[in-house]
Amino acid sequence: EVQLVESGGGLVQAGGSLRLSCVGSGYSFDDYHIGWFRRAPGKEREGVSCIDTFNGKAYYADSVKGRFTISRDNAKTTVYLQMNALKPEDAAVYYCATVCTSASYYYRDSRFDYWGPGTQVAVSS
Repeated sequence: EVQLVESGGGLVQAGGSLRLSCVGSGYSFDDYHIGWFRRAPGKEREGVSCIDTFNGKAYYADSVKGRFTISRDNAKTTVYLQMNALKPEDAAVYYCATVCTSASYYYRDSRFDYWGPGTQVAVSS
């Protein structure tokens, strides 16, 4: 069974940092990209970052470029999202998925579309 599980969310002050983790299981981890998405209340889901787990190439939405860093540890079948200089507008539920869609990048295999349950990030001003 394919599973993605996020962790690392929490409450942080504006300007602070959090590191999210996404652990994949049940499939060949480096065969598929991993994307991070977020959804804030009342807003559309937004793709924030993507990584090619095979070669580590990373992609970012303009809204997080320079503040967020995506990385992977294939031995641990884990993708990380290091979030620095957090702003109140970064508050959302963050999801990882085996797809990557945003205005800046696109990767999708319609036969392999899996999502984690999400982790909440709150940013106080």
